[in-house]
Order: sequence, then structure tokens, then C-alpha cells
Amino acid sequence: MVNVGDKIVTNRAATAKATMFLGAEIIAHFDDKELITKKGPVFQTAIIAGIQAVKKTSELIPMCHPLFINGVAIDIEITDRENIEILCTVLMEGKTGVEMEALTGATIAALTVYDMCKSISQKMVIKEVKLLKKSGGKSDIKNE
Repeated sequence: MVNVGDKIVTNRAATAKATMFLGAEIIAHFDDKELITKKGPVFQTAIIAGIQAVKKTSELIPMCHPLFINGVAIDIEITDRENIEILCTVLMEGKTGVEMEALTGATIAALTVYDMCKSISQKMVIKEVKLLKKSGGKSDIKNE
């Protein structure tokens, strides 16, 4: 692991986005922005899974530092009749960034949607996961 002992503590934030093709067949099952399957509410469960993933990122990715996260926000939106977008924003005060945590949260939320909807259709595709922005530390990034 990289030694971050000499770095100063700053406010850190990162937002990652996962885009996912669900298909019209799955989207048609949604009622009031949520789909209840035999496994439970899809988006609510995916949000919880994404938050858990953020908290466990250092256990999943070997060189990540364990972090004291101040906050996580995960939003899932149906963007059209076939696709969804998952945004994961992570906030903390620390000596290292939270990009990996945001990317992990968005990815696990997408995988959870896949798991919960696969009984309806297995044509789903997690199309892209990318870092949209990060702030704090040496540099800021905006990829929106």
C-alpha cells in the first residue's frame, strides 16, 4: 500500500456512474420507479448493496486503504424504456481519495439489479462503469 502518512487531511468526494441495459421487458414491470421481485424491491436492495460495497472496498481491492466514510448516496434512475443509470457518490475527510469506493458501489449496485431481475430476462448488460468526478487531494477530475 502507498504510504499516505505525509499527506494532509482534506475533504474528498467521488462520483461514479454505471449504465445498464435492462430491456423493455424488465422496465415494463416497474411500477412507480420500483420493481418488486420474489427477492424483494430491486432498486432499494441495490442501493443497500452498493452502500455495503463502499464500506468493504478495502477488503475487495488489495491495495486500497480502509477508510472512515462520512457519507454515501446512491441514486438509480430509469433513463428510457430500456436503460437505467446508477450514480454513487462517496464523501469523507482523509488523506486518500474515494474513487475506488464510488466505482465499487456503482458496480455492486448494478450487479444486484442484474441478480434480482435475471428471473425476468437475462438479456441485461452492464454497459459502462466510470468515474464522473472526484475532488480533494492533489487534483480534481470531471468526466461528466
